[in-house]
Amino acid sequence: MKIRQYTQSDLETMIGIWNEVVEEGVAFPQVDPLDTESGAQFFSSQSYTGVAEDDDGSVVGLYILHPNNIGRCGHICNASYAVASKRRGRHIGELLVKDCLAVGKRLGFRILQFNAVVESNVHARHLYERLGFIQLGVIPGGFRMDDGRYENICPYYHIL
Repeated sequence: MKIRQYTQSDLETMIGIWNEVVEEGVAFPQVDPLDTESGAQFFSSQSYTGVAEDDDGSVVGLYILHPNNIGRCGHICNASYAVASKRRGRHIGELLVKDCLAVGKRLGFRILQFNAVVESNVHARHLYERLGFIQLGVIPGGFRMDDGRYENICPYYHIL
């Protein structure tokens, strides 16, 4: 497994993986799936987009990295991760997060902040905490789940 910057030839698979998470409605704030045009625009607009490539050359996960804010807070970045559902539980997310931390630092960011980690996303939360992320608190009812319920979100940060 290697983590590398995405290429145009990865887009179709990336869009499929991203949309899978969007359609599950339990982790990403987006509600609209990407199509070929919006996906190409979305991934190219990031500061960095990385993919996890399996030994057979197939893309099985990805992350996006971009500023969390502007100006005086522009040194703080934000990221999102997606792993193909059939490949989850194999530590691909951990590889993506570790690469993201290194790339964020290389790009000159000083802090990686997650604004909206859903409280019930225990696998992601345990991973972040194991990698040294610090939870900032809890925002009650900050995330609308796909079924219409509101769930708490837990912001996290990591100094790069």
